[in-house]
Amino acid sequence: MTRPDTPRDERSVRSGDLLGEGATAKATVDEHGIVTQWNEAARGLLGYRSAEIVGRPAAELLALGELTVRGRVREASNAVLYCTVEYEGQSAPCVYKPVAGERPLWDFPDGTLAQREVAAYEISEATGWGLVPPTVLRDGPYGQGMCQLWVEVETATDGPDGADGGPHGDGSEETGGAELLALVDGDEPGPGWKAVGYAEVGEGRTALLVHADDVRLRRLAVLDAVINNGDRKGGHLLPAAGGRLYAIDHGVTFNADDKLRTLLWGWAGEPLPDDVLEVLRRLAGELADGGPLSARLAELITEAEIEALRARVAALLRTGKHPEPSGQWPAIPWPPV
Repeated sequence: MTRPDTPRDERSVRSGDLLGEGATAKATVDEHGIVTQWNEAARGLLGYRSAEIVGRPAAELLALGELTVRGRVREASNAVLYCTVEYEGQSAPCVYKPVAGERPLWDFPDGTLAQREVAAYEISEATGWGLVPPTVLRDGPYGQGMCQLWVEVETATDGPDGADGGPHGDGSEETGGAELLALVDGDEPGPGWKAVGYAEVGEGRTALLVHADDVRLRRLAVLDAVINNGDRKGGHLLPAAGGRLYAIDHGVTFNADDKLRTLLWGWAGEPLPDDVLEVLRRLAGELADGGPLSARLAELITEAEIEALRARVAALLRTGKHPEPSGQWPAIPWPPV
């Protein structure tokens, strides 16, 4: 088994890479957006004890707190600033992406990347899956932008060859800190893995790209289909403490045209689980015109994009299956990681 070389992701770096320190500050939130973990490195970096932070709604801190820029995340295509946010004596690490630092996209002429990132968080919260870290739209040192809670990545423990801690073949269990993506030799993904396609790995060799058959990834694949994610790469997947999985970078979403590009095609054409269908039925109701979710989205994306969002949810409910590549648009983003 060979593993892909994953470039540094904007959220999978150590605080020391940005600030010249060796410690890794860790903050974790639960599915309700409440801070549940705050380690000693976070205390040393930000000056607040765990007892002062744990239990605080992360969105409140992000929306109302004072942002202080600590560094810039390198190798990001748009401006990404590592910050701390402080409110009423409490603080947390976060990412701030100012609209002023966005690069224009010809096929996304309306709105901003920041607005679409917040819209993706709103949909994630509406599903109850909590797959997107707490994210708000707010003013900051460089103007309006997206502010998102920093998530520290938990180190992977197993790949496809691991005997323990690997994914479960029925997609009903979580893999914890195990590998989520891998390259394997041969034509079969192996138990507990889903094939995506072949990838060139150099020197004329190819390998099979696979992802874990993991309930969290499967829900994320559905979320991506709902929000029409045009850029789901491997580096956007953040396994966190406590078996949580977060996904980041949702600026290229909600287009009215089909733009779905993802590495999570392993379930393409398969029936959607009953619990997912129930979530989609509830989401369809919350997206009804005049509802609070629709009103919130109207502040972030266009009416045409909201109508297309409703249509995608309706299509998933009508077919009852995971979508398949349309053939009219590249199915896998580049680079894939």
